[in-house]
Amino acid sequence: MSSAGNAHGGQEATVKSLYTSMMHWGAIIVPPGYTDDSIYKAGGNPYGTSVTLGQDGNMIEDVKDAVKHQAKRTVEVAGWIKKGK
Repeated sequence: MSSAGNAHGGQEATVKSLYTSMMHWGAIIVPPGYTDDSIYKAGGNPYGTSVTLGQDGNMIEDVKDAVKHQAKRTVEVAGWIKKGK
């Protein structure tokens, strides 16, 4: 997850850069992709939930459902791995 103080502030690039380090460590990365409508409502970032902060410091996008979906998806994939799928 990432945030920026302006639109097009590099949120996607930040998440993708973190993935490079994760791959180096052999981590299993579970991006949300476009697997739920909440991703579109949260700004459409398929790499991981991100937000843009307005001048008042509040989030512009409604990301609550996207964060829940991303967490649920991560737990689901972890369950697959645990079961050996």
